[in-house]
This record gives sequence, structure tokens and C-alpha cells, in this order.
Amino acid sequence: MAVHASTIKRERQNKARRIRNQAVLSRLKTLLKKARTALEGKDSTKAQQAVALAISALDKAASKGVLHKNKASRTISRLSRRHHQLIPAKTSGQEPRPAA
Repeated sequence: MAVHASTIKRERQNKARRIRNQAVLSRLKTLLKKARTALEGKDSTKAQQAVALAISALDKAASKGVLHKNKASRTISRLSRRHHQLIPAKTSGQEPRPAA
């Protein structure tokens, strides 16, 4: 049990942050699961929407300090890579020029 006023306040702050962080992380896990299942479903439009929502939530969580920025970046990279594999590559009809 805290005795000092500063430790009592600290406990109060930590409790509020913990509750807020749990809500954000729970929503984030749900959005990531929806994005991954949409990517497995091979539906391009649904996957694009789900991935966009997940990326937005990841960025927001990282900016608020709920999630480490490197973890958010890594997760976004993996989601984007899987999403781009689903979309067929656009070809212009020209072959790439060789490097000089």
C-alpha cells in the first residue's frame, strides 16, 4: 500500500494507463486478425480496407506509446508485403532497362 502522496498518484496514473492500453491493444489484435483473414480470403478490396484500418491503428498505437515504434513498423511491413503479394503486379509492356 502506497504511503506517499506521489506514489498514490502514480498508482492512479498507472491504473488509468493500463486500462487505456489494454483497450487499444485489444482493438489492435482484432483489427490485425481481421486483416490477416481478409488476406487469406484472397478478396482484394476487403483485404485492402482491413489492412488500411490495421495500419492506421498500428501507427496510432505507436505514436501514443502503447506499442513500440519498431514493433509497429515491423508489423506494418509484414502486412504490406502480404497485401502486395495478393495484388497482381502491373506491367507496362516494356522490359526494364539494364543498369549502366
